[in-house]
Order: sequence, then structure tokens, then C-alpha cells
Amino acid sequence: MGGRSSVVLAGWLILLLAVASPGASAQGIFVTPVAGAPFSGLVVVERSRVQRDGSIVNLKTIRAIARDGQGRIHNELRVFVPASSTQIPELLHIHLYDPQTRISATINVPDKTFLTRTLSHPPSTEPPSIRYASPTGSNPPSDFTKEEDLGIHEIEGVAAHGLRETQTLPAGNDSPGKELVITDEYWYSEELRINLMIKHTDPRTGTETLTVSQIARGEPDPAFFQIPEGYKRARTETH
Repeated sequence: MGGRSSVVLAGWLILLLAVASPGASAQGIFVTPVAGAPFSGLVVVERSRVQRDGSIVNLKTIRAIARDGQGRIHNELRVFVPASSTQIPELLHIHLYDPQTRISATINVPDKTFLTRTLSHPPSTEPPSIRYASPTGSNPPSDFTKEEDLGIHEIEGVAAHGLRETQTLPAGNDSPGKELVITDEYWYSEELRINLMIKHTDPRTGTETLTVSQIARGEPDPAFFQIPEGYKRARTETH
């Protein structure tokens, strides 16, 4: 029960961040509420975590994302499952945002409840800086960071511009005599104004890769942007 409670609590904390910044999904793929560029897709998340004993745990999850022609956005949060699992990860939360009404909604799927906020300071419709789109939400790179232009390649039939940032850290107490090399790789689509792939690698913690797949252009199902029937309101706040 404790593990399940921890997952749900973590989900709420992540979704509260999404409410504060409606243009962003929970972990790295930003969907800005821009009009005139509708699409839908599936984010595949692959995570390899280094444990304290040196072992590696491989996990995965998926989450649907979508944006309609009005700029309304849909993001999901699902549990992680073992990489070898064939089950569909459980859906925990859905985040919706409507730039016309400035209403941001967080839907708690297991409890069938939702909360909404009307934002007095709506998020920018400009795409975020690539550097701030990393899974860790890191700051701009320091003088120790090297940038490499990876050129233009197609991902799911959509052109994306690649950038790799490599940061070399001096040896620390946890790795005496050995430098740490941390890399962040981004593949950004100007057409869709989102990152189609992000990869973060840190020898201390592991690797996380987020890839947008099953991209469909055109208007998504309008139900994607509505509170499901039968869900009860938790509370409404204005900020």
C-alpha cells in the first residue's frame, strides 16, 4: 500500500508542476498551447536507473499527448513498469489546458476527480528554450559544456534538428580520479514546436530517453480535451 501511495503522491506533485506550467508535460516533452498546429502522439519513456549497489533497473512507460487547432493541450501521466512487462502502464493523471479560457485542469483518474485553476498569468505560446526541455529541467550549461549540432533528421516522418550537450565534471569524492561526462540530446521539430526526442545520460543515475511516436497530424478527438463524464470536482482555485 505504501508503494502505491508513494506513486500517487509523486504523480500529484508532478501534475501540480504541470498546472503551474501548462505548456509542459510532466517529464520533458513540452507541448506549448499554440493554435494552428494540431497533432497527437504517444511519448515512449525508457528509463535505466543505477541503484546504490551498482545494479541497473530498466523501466518504461507511455503517455499520450495532443494539441488541437485552438491550442488546447492534453498530457498524461502513467506509472512506470518493468521494461520486460507486456502490460499497459496504469493511467494516473491527465492534464488539460485551454489557452482561450486560461483554465488548467488536473484529472485524477483512479479517484475520478478533477481540479481546475484559472490562470491570471497564462503561459507563453512561444516554444521553450531547448536547454530547459531536459528531463532534469537543468539550467543553461556552464562553461564546461560543449554543444554539438547533429543536423536535421526525420523522426516519424517529421524533420527534427538535433543538438547534443556534453558536460564534463571534475572527479568527486564518489568517483576519485575519474571525470564524469553527462550528455543531453534533443531533437526539436520546428513544424510541431516540440521536442520529438530527448535523451539524458548521467553515469551516477542512469539514462532516460523520451521519444514521440505514432504522430498523427490533424485534429485529435475532441474528447481528449474534456473532463470525462462521471468525474467529480475536487476544488476550483484562481491564481
